Amino acid sequence: MEIHDAVVVVTGGASGIGAALARRFHGDGARHVVVVDRDADGARAVAAEVGGVAEQVDVADADAVAALVTRTLDREGRIDLFCSNAGRTTGVGVASPELWQAAWDLNVMAHVHAARAVLPAMLERGRGHLLQTASAAGLLTSPGDAPYAVTKHGAVAFAEWLAVTYGDRGIGVSVLCPMGVSTPLLMDPLAAGEAGAQAVAASGDIVSAEHVADVVAAGLAGDRFLLLPHPEVGTFWAQKASSPDRWLAGVRRLVSTDRSDNEER
Repeated sequence: MEIHDAVVVVTGGASGIGAALARRFHGDGARHVVVVDRDADGARAVAAEVGGVAEQVDVADADAVAALVTRTLDREGRIDLFCSNAGRTTGVGVASPELWQAAWDLNVMAHVHAARAVLPAMLERGRGHLLQTASAAGLLTSPGDAPYAVTKHGAVAFAEWLAVTYGDRGIGVSVLCPMGVSTPLLMDPLAAGEAGAQAVAASGDIVSAEHVADVVAAGLAGDRFLLLPHPEVGTFWAQKASSPDRWLAGVRRLVSTDRSDNEER
């Protein structure tokens, strides 16, 4: 995937990873960056930095996403890279049906809406790339946040399906699976959930959104599917696959130790 002269759409672009991606793509010579978020002021601020266009869109709304793609195609003639980056945590375990639905709508269906909207034009041109932000939780788990763990697994599974189905038709697919990133999503303990935030902090470094953007840029340049800002996630994933019982026991110990340490404080 060549970023130079590309038309790029980034959802969840008002802050965090999305904003860092928009800035990185602009720095790498993208022709046009569309910054999409429900936060209109935040999207406008980032778009002003990158000389792009701000769009206030609820990406859980299929019709709104389709309209976004139509407007962009009408204005630019093409979309080379669609970054489906928006997501949400719940911070709870076996949550209410309403929270499960909200997590499903944003963490899974937003990717589906984006693919349905943008794939026809990409397939007609015979090229295009979908970047979908999931999480290390989509390969491992997320203690304290069942809806997040389950829906992020769904996001990874959908990205895999897209890669299998369209990889031989000129469509690149990448899935981004970071662990701890210094963004509002993680730094807000009410959003992340105490157990989830503690487990992430104990598992590895908290990296910057800019570091994630660097990893994405390198991964896109190499047309790689799985993008891991925390390389250790690949090791944990392999351990999980080779011995699920041992891996589950290790995660239980990690969560239990974190809880005990917190109680002692």
